[in-house]
Amino acid sequence: MIKDEISNSLGLEPLQNLNEGEGELVVPKKTELAELNPVDDKVDRDYDYARTNFYNIIETGTEALEQMLDVAKASEHPRAYEVVSTIMKTLVDANKDLVSMSAKKQESEDEKSPSEKTVSNNNLFVGSTAELQQLLKDMRNGE
Repeated sequence: MIKDEISNSLGLEPLQNLNEGEGELVVPKKTELAELNPVDDKVDRDYDYARTNFYNIIETGTEALEQMLDVAKASEHPRAYEVVSTIMKTLVDANKDLVSMSAKKQESEDEKSPSEKTVSNNNLFVGSTAELQQLLKDMRNGE
């Protein structure tokens, strides 16, 4: 058994790592993905963390709304109904923020992937002004 004062004082069995030997601290190694592109990994971790927080906030807010609605019904106090409406607005805003965050994430992923659209910059038209106007008129008419 490993002598560990903290574990003994708390009445717990200390953890043993069978792979590395007794009592040694094993530091996990970074994944290859994190080493290859730490910026993308950080953005993905931040997105996942924020998304999880939004879900927790929305679920907790929904429970609070249900409980506050019961209080408002029982007391019939105007202030209780005001609190209910504030919670409802906060939940709606949190849901909008969650959807907005997901849309921004999707847009950023779409920008990373190759697009099927071809963008032409710095086009050059060789011809007269009348020919250019005729070409634009034809394009507008769908010809």
